[in-house]
Amino acid sequence: MKYATILAIAMLGFMAACASAPKRVAQLDEARAKVHTLSQDPLAQEAASRELAAARATLEQAETALKEREPQERVAHLAYLAGRNAEIGLARIEEAKAREEIADAEAGRNRVLLEARTEEVDKAKQQTAVAQADAAAQAADADAARRALAELQAEQTQRGMVLTLSDVLFDTNAATLKPGAALAIDRLSQFLDQNEETRVIIEGHTDSQGSDAYNEELSQRRALSVADELVSRGIASSRFEVIGRGEAFPVAGNDTAAGRQQNRRVEIVFSDQTGRFAQGDPAAGSPR
Repeated sequence: MKYATILAIAMLGFMAACASAPKRVAQLDEARAKVHTLSQDPLAQEAASRELAAARATLEQAETALKEREPQERVAHLAYLAGRNAEIGLARIEEAKAREEIADAEAGRNRVLLEARTEEVDKAKQQTAVAQADAAAQAADADAARRALAELQAEQTQRGMVLTLSDVLFDTNAATLKPGAALAIDRLSQFLDQNEETRVIIEGHTDSQGSDAYNEELSQRRALSVADELVSRGIASSRFEVIGRGEAFPVAGNDTAAGRQQNRRVEIVFSDQTGRFAQGDPAAGSPR
């Protein structure tokens, strides 16, 4: 009987202890987990400080309500609010991360565009520098060519620079170069050899002795005799045009022997450094 009494007292104490212990509330466990997750995020204070504070406050209220044996519905409601505030805070953090990713992507895009633009500007500067250097080189080459032509005693005309081979004289009715022509041909071939882009028109002229047809054919042969001499010195025939002008363009009167001798001549018309002639088609138009 005494043992039964002791057992009954023990059972009553256990039941009283169980009755005094707070019950577990599932919503509260979930709220604790969510608030913990929010608290551990590095961006919580920066992006979701208000939500974090609200979640902690309502979670504390739920814990207090549980300890003070308030109705389970109130504990669950406070736990719901704490969890909801934590969820909103986590959403705020995701938004902040998304904005940061977009900002990083935009910054990366701007950086790529800036690099591309810088590269484009640098390339343009390089191209400008190369173009300027080429222009300066071409100007220097052109200036050197002009000086060389001046040394050959070529004259500037509307057709460009023209060299009259004054010591390349032809006898009447003859297309054979006199011995004195060799030096002038040598200097001309040397110039052409040093200026590979330059082309020339070789024009033969006669005095007025003979018919027009005869003089045109004779002037052609005189121009060809100069061309043959240039070819023999290594100048490619593709670099010159041979034209017979006949008696149509005298430089002196044909009424004296001296005048007719001057009209028996060959003129060399030079292109520019790009191979272009001042008046286009060499076979067209007047040489004067």
